[in-house]
Amino acid sequence: KSPERKHVMKKALIICVDGMSSSMLAKKTTESLQSKGHDVEVTAVGVIEGEQLIKDKAFDLFLISPQTKMYLKNFQKIGDEVGSKVIPIPPQAYIPVPMGIAKMHDLVVKEI
Repeated sequence: KSPERKHVMKKALIICVDGMSSSMLAKKTTESLQSKGHDVEVTAVGVIEGEQLIKDKAFDLFLISPQTKMYLKNFQKIGDEVGSKVIPIPPQAYIPVPMGIAKMHDLVVKEI
């Protein structure tokens, strides 16, 4: 009898200024991903909390919002040190409208 493989949901995190502006985008992207059969959850937090979560390797993928791109290099450096994947979100994927959600969906699927 083969042991059952435990299924683990993948997790992506959007890091933005305060986590508020990205919450809607995270929710809509999660709905889009799950409706297409991807077992991925996207959440959002602010910069301070996000930095600690990168250090803790708490997510499979860290997405840096366009408004926080001044932190990108530092976050990528931390990510490289601990083995967390940190990437920028292109501005056209950071819009909570269907076209932006589709771009964010594709970005997450490609990178996670």
